[in-house]
Amino acid sequence: MDCGTRPLLVTDAAQALRTVGTTAAVSRALLHQALRAPLPAELVHTATPVQRLEPDATGVTVISDGRPITRADAVIVADGIGSRLRSQLFPDHPGLRQVGRLDLRGMLPNPPGLDVTDLLTGILIDRRTGSMFGLFPVGESDLYWFTDAALHGTPPGADEARRELLALMADWHPAVPALIEATPPADIYVDPIARLAEPLPSFAIGRIALLGDVAHAMTPDLGQGASQAFEDAAAVTRHLAGAEPADVTQCLRRYDAERRPRTSRMMRASSRQSRLTSQTGATAWLRDALLCAVPRRLATRRLAAMWRI
Repeated sequence: MDCGTRPLLVTDAAQALRTVGTTAAVSRALLHQALRAPLPAELVHTATPVQRLEPDATGVTVISDGRPITRADAVIVADGIGSRLRSQLFPDHPGLRQVGRLDLRGMLPNPPGLDVTDLLTGILIDRRTGSMFGLFPVGESDLYWFTDAALHGTPPGADEARRELLALMADWHPAVPALIEATPPADIYVDPIARLAEPLPSFAIGRIALLGDVAHAMTPDLGQGASQAFEDAAAVTRHLAGAEPADVTQCLRRYDAERRPRTSRMMRASSRQSRLTSQTGATAWLRDALLCAVPRRLATRRLAAMWRI
């Protein structure tokens, strides 16, 4: 993190990676293609909204458009932060809570002649407004950027949000407004940040399990939303591998016992980080002083611990 030219918290990502393995940054579209490619075409059904699930003692029937479309020994619900199925499975849960912040995200090829060396793999924080800007390389030539700012009222559309951010960050590092200007509004994703108001009581109900944001939607401050979804997928696959239909319920209970404590910790940590980085005024000055006092080796160990499963 950085405010002006003053580094607040410095980590050695290379050292952290030596303890957990290598990483690769790819676009979401390429990731989807890679995950989809090994699957037989007849197994993937798109544009098929699931209205509800009807479980019984021997399986789960999936209902779409008022009719059954398939039946399975187990169903994994992964319909995202705005899940309709979550509210059906947990009708007493309070659901999502807005946190009063707006994120903009964009990706573009590195503009010719624009030097972004000082910004790569870092986050800028403005203690005047609590706003942030982050920039990371994707693949060989693309850049992914995001902004985070206070949200007042109804979320604006991409055009208006882009204009507001350009005005807000006009006096930041010159590459910041240049990157925002170089990204077409159609390629900017506007996201009013929300999280689960409280952790779910379980990730498994009988033969139904929840995975990803539907189970543990958190603020993006630690970059762990998608990462935790992949950990979920690995865990539920491991627990179900080779299981007999009669064992599914017990397997999913073990999945819940493994994953819910870790994701609940991540939800709390992300919310703390959100409050920390959005501070302004005197509180922000105090935050900066405390962060500057954190030794680099300690910050690196904490980063590695977050990445480690």
